[in-house]
Amino acid sequence: MLYLTEQDVTNLLTMQDALDAVETAFKAQATGDATNEPRRRVRANNAILMTMSGAIASLNAFGLKAYSVARGKARFHVNLYDTATGELLALIEADKLGQMRTGAASGIATKYLAQAEAKTVGIYGTGWQAQSQLAAVCAVRNIQSVKVYSRSEEKRNHFSATMSKELGIEDISPVAAPEEAAEADIIITITSSREPVLKGAWIKAGTHINAAGGNSILRSETDDEVIRRANFIAVDSKDQARMEAGEFVFPIEKGLLTWERVQEVCHVVAGNVAGRKNANDITFFKSLGLAIEDVATAALLYRKAQEQNVGRAL
Repeated sequence: MLYLTEQDVTNLLTMQDALDAVETAFKAQATGDATNEPRRRVRANNAILMTMSGAIASLNAFGLKAYSVARGKARFHVNLYDTATGELLALIEADKLGQMRTGAASGIATKYLAQAEAKTVGIYGTGWQAQSQLAAVCAVRNIQSVKVYSRSEEKRNHFSATMSKELGIEDISPVAAPEEAAEADIIITITSSREPVLKGAWIKAGTHINAAGGNSILRSETDDEVIRRANFIAVDSKDQARMEAGEFVFPIEKGLLTWERVQEVCHVVAGNVAGRKNANDITFFKSLGLAIEDVATAALLYRKAQEQNVGRAL
């Protein structure tokens, strides 16, 4: 098998690669060509191990991602297998892979749900995952201005300067009040907050929202009013959302939302479901992260590594 390190992944994987892989995964999901198993968790000695698996028949690939969290440190690996032989093709260190495919999922949702002329972004969160979220959105829309909110002034200032240089966008600026970041065509929430960071009262008509920070039923980055105002609501997987989408818990209990209103974004990508119907629609995408996104990205990485003779054979 081929072993790829974090540095190998960083050298090989571009944002366009990740966008292509995730779009492929969503189209396969819509046609039944893909199978996805939601995240599972086991705990012992104050540590946690999470596993998620998936298959994409047209890529002749299936695999799993396993990641552990212990003593505040997370470790990620993807195992990629050949469906024809069952052979383990690659073992891939997957922190960078996960960051890129998570950003790409929001990028693809933005491609199909945001207004075509969207030019401004508001982002809540300034961590590792926030970098790829913003990069992906900027890859699918002609973004000219970004407002960055974090509770930490130092972090929002640093993130703004770093991403301005990386993306070549001059107008990426920190804001001190959270409502200022909501004055945008596209909003990204990518925080670890258990309480809402985005309020529906702040959002203007026509906004597209990517809520990508939480994957726990106990966490919600948006308040009930965001869900109430949304004209179209999508997730990457309804099965996974029922277990992990904290943003939907209270709105469903209060009768503000039903599962029948929630669509899987793959059907928008495949053209089976209409997403945005007019310029004033508020669209909402809840990203939880799917194993098929990892499998598609890993398959692309494996092919590129073979072509460029990257990695170590074990």
